[in-house]
Amino acid sequence: MNFDKLVPNIFYDDINDGLKIFVDCLGFEIGHNEINSANPFCVLEKDGLRINLFQDAVQAKEHNPEFRLVTKNIAEVYEKVSKSHPEFLHPNLNSVTLRPWGAKEFALRDNQLGVRIQEW
Repeated sequence: MNFDKLVPNIFYDDINDGLKIFVDCLGFEIGHNEINSANPFCVLEKDGLRINLFQDAVQAKEHNPEFRLVTKNIAEVYEKVSKSHPEFLHPNLNSVTLRPWGAKEFALRDNQLGVRIQEW
C-alpha cells in the first residue's frame, strides 16, 4: 500500500483568515478557487504540498489543528515570516529554538490553527 500525499482540511469562520497565513505569509498559491461560492473552499499548493481550506463556522469551532511544516532552511523561513508577518509568531515559540529532541523550531498561530516550522 502506497500513498503520495496527506492533504489536511482546515476550517475557518472566515476563509480569508486562512488565506492570510498560508498565501500571504507562507507563500502558498491557490490551485483551485471556489472562494466566492455559497460554500467557500479552495485548494492551496506549494512545493508539492496541498491544503484544503473551507469556510465553515460549525466545523471551525470543532477543529483546531496543529501541524508541522518541515524545511531544510529554517533560518530563511523565519527571516521572511518574522519581517513580513510578525503577528503570526506564537508567543511561546517566537524564535528559532533548538528543541530537546534535536529539531530547530519556531511556531505560528492565527485564530484557528497552530503551525510549527521545523528543521531536523
